[in-house]
Amino acid sequence: MQPERSHLHGTQGSGEGSSLSGESSCLASTGDVRIQLSSSAGESRENSTSWASRPGWQSRSHGHVHGEAGVAEDTAAEPEEQGGSSLSELRYLLQWLYMSLPYLLILCVKLLMQHITGISLGIGLLTTYAYANKSIVNQVFLRERCSRLQCTWLLLYLSGSSLLLYYTFHSQSLYHSLIFLSPTVDFMNFWEVLWIVGVTDFILKFLFMGLKCFILLVPSVIMSFKSKGYWYMLLEELCQYYRMFVPIPVWFRYLITYGELDTSLGWTLGILLGLLYLILKLLSFFGQWGNFREVLRIFFTRPHYGVPASKRQCSECDDICPICQAEFQKPTLLICQHTFCEECISLWFNREKTCPLCRVVISDHVNKWKDGATSMHLQIF
Repeated sequence: MQPERSHLHGTQGSGEGSSLSGESSCLASTGDVRIQLSSSAGESRENSTSWASRPGWQSRSHGHVHGEAGVAEDTAAEPEEQGGSSLSELRYLLQWLYMSLPYLLILCVKLLMQHITGISLGIGLLTTYAYANKSIVNQVFLRERCSRLQCTWLLLYLSGSSLLLYYTFHSQSLYHSLIFLSPTVDFMNFWEVLWIVGVTDFILKFLFMGLKCFILLVPSVIMSFKSKGYWYMLLEELCQYYRMFVPIPVWFRYLITYGELDTSLGWTLGILLGLLYLILKLLSFFGQWGNFREVLRIFFTRPHYGVPASKRQCSECDDICPICQAEFQKPTLLICQHTFCEECISLWFNREKTCPLCRVVISDHVNKWKDGATSMHLQIF
């Protein structure tokens, strides 16, 4: 019986094959083209089921998605972490300062007690300079109404302060710095150099401020107000140049003594530092030489801002100066056809370059320091 069944199965298979061949021959004979989608769809389903059945594919795809999400989260969290770390460091610093505040106060008190003399003297020199400078500027502004008693008091006050300072510290011979010599100090550290240079700079300011007070005391018959302004300007420029050269010996000695241990390397480095300092000072001198020549030219040429005004021109202005609101005193007519008192317009051009009324440029330069002011700059180096 089994051979018969196998034979039947064979005949059925051959029949199916013949039927398929017959269908294909019929399609070929009719010329129609048909695409079987059932087999391709089946294959795709089989492929998808085979890929899905693999355990590694699902884990890799899942890990890839989570990896991209993790990268995005990390990039977004980096600035937050940096900001948090900076805030935490700042918080720790403030906490450390808060905990160290008592110790810092103890150190500050100790340093204050060690340098109480220098700090007190520095405050005294600064207040003396501020008081004298403001008083001199006010007296120059008052012109003929300036108080001779106030000018005499300022002159005596500045001279007495300088002499008292040098007498108090006569053992150090600080006045040697005024004539380009080093004070009698065996060993100068950095703080002693600053002390010597700072005191000398204030003393030079007091000296030239005293000269300005002396010019204030000169009667107007001998020296006019306009001429006094040029003298103030020249004295201030000379003071600044003199103060620029005075610290050279002190700093040069300090830099040269870099090799206290008498080693060749120390002496060589000290000499190199000293030469470099001298070169820099020389360059600064030539850099300021142009301004000093301009000041000298203004002082000797005495440029005029206008010409004397006639009576008709004064009458057109009702014989009243627009600045002082009084009758004209030596009226001066500017190029813009505005008339002012000679002293009034000279005082105006001490700081300005234009006409007070129409703002036309009259002067090609600013005559600074003609109001009697002294520079606040502290010449340390």
